[in-house]
Amino acid sequence: MRTAAVATVVALAAGALTTAAAPAVPSGGAASAARAAGIAGAEAALDRAGLSGPGQGRTVRDVVTDQDGSRHVRFDRTYAGLPVLGGDLIVHLTPAGATRSTDLAVAGPIAVGSTTPAVSADRAGQLAVGELGRSAKAAGKAVQQADATPQLVIDALHGAPRLAWRTTAAGQDSLGNPIARTVLVDARTGAQIDAWDAIETATGDGQSLYGGTVPLESTVSGSTYQLKDPTRGNTYTGDAANKTDLCLGSICFSRAPATLFTDADNHWGTGATTDRSSAAVDAQYGTDVTWDYYKNVHGRTGIAGDGKGAYNRVHYGSNYNNAFWQDSCFCMTYGDGDGTVFGPLVSLDVAGHEMSHGVTSRTAKLTYSGESGGLNEATSDIFGTLVEWYAANGSDTGDYLIGEEIVKPGFGKEALRFMDKPSKDTKSADCWSSSVGGLDVHYSSGVANHFAFLLAEGSGSRVVNGVPYDSPTCNSSTVSGIGRDKLGKIWYRALTVYMTSGTNYAGARTATLKAATDLYGAGSTEYAAVAAAWSAVAVN
Repeated sequence: MRTAAVATVVALAAGALTTAAAPAVPSGGAASAARAAGIAGAEAALDRAGLSGPGQGRTVRDVVTDQDGSRHVRFDRTYAGLPVLGGDLIVHLTPAGATRSTDLAVAGPIAVGSTTPAVSADRAGQLAVGELGRSAKAAGKAVQQADATPQLVIDALHGAPRLAWRTTAAGQDSLGNPIARTVLVDARTGAQIDAWDAIETATGDGQSLYGGTVPLESTVSGSTYQLKDPTRGNTYTGDAANKTDLCLGSICFSRAPATLFTDADNHWGTGATTDRSSAAVDAQYGTDVTWDYYKNVHGRTGIAGDGKGAYNRVHYGSNYNNAFWQDSCFCMTYGDGDGTVFGPLVSLDVAGHEMSHGVTSRTAKLTYSGESGGLNEATSDIFGTLVEWYAANGSDTGDYLIGEEIVKPGFGKEALRFMDKPSKDTKSADCWSSSVGGLDVHYSSGVANHFAFLLAEGSGSRVVNGVPYDSPTCNSSTVSGIGRDKLGKIWYRALTVYMTSGTNYAGARTATLKAATDLYGAGSTEYAAVAAAWSAVAVN
């Protein structure tokens, strides 16, 4: 018997946003001094720009310090104590502390008049639950129960700043799988402004162990070993026992467990799905390799850059065909798949994809809708792919296919997504157009994925690591690649230094060109390659 969806509404008090600072190049006391100096210089620059005054507030989200001492300070803004969506900004300082430039999602002071809403929190919650139901129905699902958590905000993402309710409606479908949607409505009229999925996913299918025999660091506890890595921030993997979460937006009344896997001899799994620890091996290995990639390639220690590890939950739900990252638990969660379309969703590129959602949430915080949502998904696809190449695993070799290990014959294709020609999945966009922002974010990501392949490998037919590719261009040009390493460095710098929550494809072109200038020079081959690759996907 199906129960009707009932809305429970909790209004959240306004407050400062949480900050998570990326590691600066200096260490110890020098790092603290450099960070403090950067913040002070950036604050002074914003004061001079007129971004202080009644109602205007800001909090530091991140500070990046370059080798030469240049600093990039990222802020979130508030107005009358309310978070400003799209109000994030970045101040770029020279080594001497002078202001070089600023990147602002919204220029000038915020002003909306009264911050008293005409639409109540209860009504905002009802509207969000209704939108969740409509979205679920369109996907062929039914909402068993739903709760809503409205938060009063200032919306500066969609034109002139205005008072709005940002409400996350979360529930479960008939299988107990989590579904959630964030809905933005005008707090004066109740009109819906935007809506997007609140659970960032990489849909896939897995088979068990995809990487063969892999090294694992564990923790000794008495006479047993725990699947917990003390060398990587105490990342660990637990068993969700085929249970699911019960959450009210970001507040969870109960969570599926993450019972830590233990073993008697430090030899984990059998490579078969009949042994529950086999999927745990893949999840932990994926976490380890992703940690190492970000640390060794980009100097980022942990998702938040603070040296702290996230954790994994495997065996989530029943026949659950998804994997997802959640900020609220700082964790990755993996389903076992239904065995027909997908198997266990614990492949290496999926793990890298999900952890990279966490990196995005701690840096550019790309909004999960429209073109910025496509860039959010593409960022995870790009870094998930680079993690797979970084691993150099003979059983799961590097390629430009997303989720190729987890799909089963019932899926009907060899992978979830294809970076050389995204439209091979029949839904993703190869080229930018004005309609791209209206696609599902997993398909609008195709434009950036295509750009990434062209930048790394170039256009035309080729075989890379034994896999054939044929990447066209949208302007009939010929593009020469500059390699995966440079792609990763350019995209990472663009993400962490220049992109903001509302960055669109035109903004991504600008951000990556700035990054290429920083890394290689404005007249460099790399700068020209970035420009050519964007033009080749119709982003000019």
